[in-house]
Amino acid sequence: MTQKTVSEAIAYRRSVRVYDAEQKIDSSIVKKCIEQAVLAPNSSNMQLWEFYHVTSEDIVQKIAPLCFNQNAAKTAQQLVVIAARKDLWKKRAQSNLEYLNKVFPPKPKAEQSSREKFAKNYYKKLIPFTYSDFLGIFGLLKYIMILITGLFKPMYREVRSKDMRVVAHKSAALAAQTFMLSMAAEGYDTCPMEGSDTWRVKRVLGLPFTAEINMIISCGIRKPEGVYGERFRVPFEEVYKEI
Repeated sequence: MTQKTVSEAIAYRRSVRVYDAEQKIDSSIVKKCIEQAVLAPNSSNMQLWEFYHVTSEDIVQKIAPLCFNQNAAKTAQQLVVIAARKDLWKKRAQSNLEYLNKVFPPKPKAEQSSREKFAKNYYKKLIPFTYSDFLGIFGLLKYIMILITGLFKPMYREVRSKDMRVVAHKSAALAAQTFMLSMAAEGYDTCPMEGSDTWRVKRVLGLPFTAEINMIISCGIRKPEGVYGERFRVPFEEVYKEI
């Protein structure tokens, strides 16, 4: 099968609700698309995500009722569950520091470049300041401090725990879209499903309480009736604003 260009993949991708049981998809290709998804842009390269590739037919059938028996879930051959993992920020920050220590081997501060100092301090100091919280108290104190400082200069204002939760989900959503476009480029179909009992899905998959499901994506090959009509979008002029 010839791979599609980016524009072709975007045009081809639809939210498919009914998959063809006779046409099987290759798990290795789905895995390759997940590998491409982890290349998606994400906040501070923290990569606060995990990807659960469900290839077991038994597990797919257990999850389908938890997606309220949507056709996209009932007829799916495989599922990809993307979890936002804000709780892993310390581990991911340390991974970035370890990488930076390979790029910039430790040396006396006087010999460090400004770029090296900034990059390492970013993960040693700024990231802990941004992500740290305790029962919302530290987050509130940070927010008040930012409000006051922001009266005098531009400031990054999303510093509360709930703000960082949004940041983690935005990054996971970027990965989800990258995955779906990668699948479309392979001629495979997907459907991102919002409707689900995420707590029960986490229990089926053995996810920790601190993980949050960002997206459950069904995978397969479309049947003609699986695409519900022509694609509709409001007029482009309503959403495009040139300034």
